[in-house]
Amino acid sequence: MSSKKPLRVGLVGTGFMGRTHSNGYSQVSHFFPELAYTPVMQAVCSRNAEKVQAFADQWGYKSIETDWRALIARDDIDAVDICTPNDAHAEIAIAAAEAGKMVLCEKPLARTVAEAQKMVDAIEKAGVANTVWYNYRRLPAVSLAKQIVDSGKLGRIFHYRANFLQDWTISADLPQGGAGLWRMDAEAAGSGVTGDLLAHCIDTAMWINGAISDVSAVTETFVKERLHQVTGKVQPVGIDDACIFHCHFANGSLGLFESTRYARGHKALYTFEINGANASIRWDLHDLNRLEYFDHSDEGIVRGWRSIHVTDGDQPYMNKWWVPGLGIGYEHSFIHQVADFLQSLETGGPCHPTFRDALETQKVCEAVLDSASSRSWKDTGVTSFAV
Repeated sequence: MSSKKPLRVGLVGTGFMGRTHSNGYSQVSHFFPELAYTPVMQAVCSRNAEKVQAFADQWGYKSIETDWRALIARDDIDAVDICTPNDAHAEIAIAAAEAGKMVLCEKPLARTVAEAQKMVDAIEKAGVANTVWYNYRRLPAVSLAKQIVDSGKLGRIFHYRANFLQDWTISADLPQGGAGLWRMDAEAAGSGVTGDLLAHCIDTAMWINGAISDVSAVTETFVKERLHQVTGKVQPVGIDDACIFHCHFANGSLGLFESTRYARGHKALYTFEINGANASIRWDLHDLNRLEYFDHSDEGIVRGWRSIHVTDGDQPYMNKWWVPGLGIGYEHSFIHQVADFLQSLETGGPCHPTFRDALETQKVCEAVLDSASSRSWKDTGVTSFAV
C-alpha cells in the first residue's frame, strides 16, 4: 500500500487548460516519485453533463459535477483547480478559500486589480495553499535564464524585451463570445492580448528582472465590431487586439514588450532577450529546449552567440526526464508546476507565483491598459517582485 498522502483535486473547466492540468496530475508521480503527496483526480466539473463525463472518462477523474458550488461543498475535495474563463475566477476562488480548500488558478488571476485583490484577501484570510499557473517559468531553459541572471553573470541589466505574437483573430468574420471564443469578449476575458499573452511576458520578466515601476502603452482594436455568439447581435469589440508598451524596471533597466493576434504567420511566437553589461541571453518558445548566451569576456576570435541545449541533468528539472540531448515539451511545464505545488505542501512554503504574486502582474496589466487609454505614463504600484 502506498504511503503517499493523497491530494484530492477538483477541476473546474474542461477546455484546453483543463487538459494541460489533467496531464500534469496524471504524470507527476511517474517522474517525481520522491514527493510525499500524490494527486488524486477526484472530480471534474463543467456545465454539460455529457461532455464532462467524456472528459472524466478520458482523463481518469472518479466523478463529475455540473455545478462548481457542489464541487466545492464536497468533503472529498482538498484542492480546487480553476480552468474557467476569467470572469469566473474570482467567485470560484473566493468560495473555495472560504470552504478551506487549496486553490490553483489559471492566469491571469482576474479581470481587474480590484477583483484580484478580493481573491488575495480571501486566500490569505483562509490561509490555504495557492498558486497561479504561469507555466512558462517551469520550462527548464527559462528557469536557467533566471539562474544565470541571479548569478550576476550578465552584470548590470540594461534591457529586457519580449514579444508574444499570434494570428488567429485576423478574420473580421470571426465572432466573439461563447465557449470557444470567450477570449474575444471583454466581459468574459477582461482584456485581449494584455491579459492573455502579455501577462505571461510580464510574469516572466518580473520573476527574472524584478519589479516593473511604470509603463507607457499603445493598444489597438483592429476590428471594431463582431457578431456575439451568445446574443446573436453585432456588438462593439472591447478587447485589445494588439499592445505595445515600454517601461522602467526598478533596477534601472528598460523594458520593451509587444503582443498581437494580428501577426500573420505566427501561432505562438514568445521570445525574450536580456542585455547586460557583461553578457546577454535570449529564448524562443519555438525552440524551447535552447537558451542562447553571449559572453563579452570570451576571446575575440571566438566571441559570439552560443546555443545551450538545456537537457543535461544538472539543468533545472532535467534530472527527472530522459538522457542528455533528448528534449521535453510545453506540457512538461505543467507537470513541473504540479510537482512544485506538491513539494510546497511538504515544506509548508509558498508555491510561486502565489495569488499575491499574480496580483502584482495584474497591476502591471491594468497600468498598461490605463496608459493606452489615457495616452500617458502610469505607475504600476509594484515595488518589489523577487520570486
